[in-house]
Amino acid sequence: QVQLVESGGGLVQVGASLKLSCAASGRTFSGAAMGWFRQAPGKEREFVAAISRRGGTTRYVVSVKGRFTISRDNAKNTLYLQMNSLKPEDTAVYSCAAHYPTDATATYYSVRDYDYWGQGTQVTVSS
Repeated sequence: QVQLVESGGGLVQVGASLKLSCAASGRTFSGAAMGWFRQAPGKEREFVAAISRRGGTTRYVVSVKGRFTISRDNAKNTLYLQMNSLKPEDTAVYSCAAHYPTDATATYYSVRDYDYWGQGTQVTVSS
């Protein structure tokens, strides 16, 4: 089992920055490909960013490219999402997720690929 706990969300104004964290415990964190997803009210859960087991490969949804950066610290069992130039459309509950693949360089963007999920942290961007 893997436990994932997100933190760092909040209410910010347009153009501000936030850094989300996802603390992992249980199975070996460095063995997991990780992802960030978000879900706005009335919408389906959406892929935001993903990172491979060792952090060498990343992937982003087009709408956040150049503004968000996913990273991980395997020594601290923590995943991060640095969010800059926030927009009202970034408002959502952000959740981290873990998948244990055999491919060390792979990233995953489908909800169905992930086995473990955190509860989420709310990000609200006001104009």
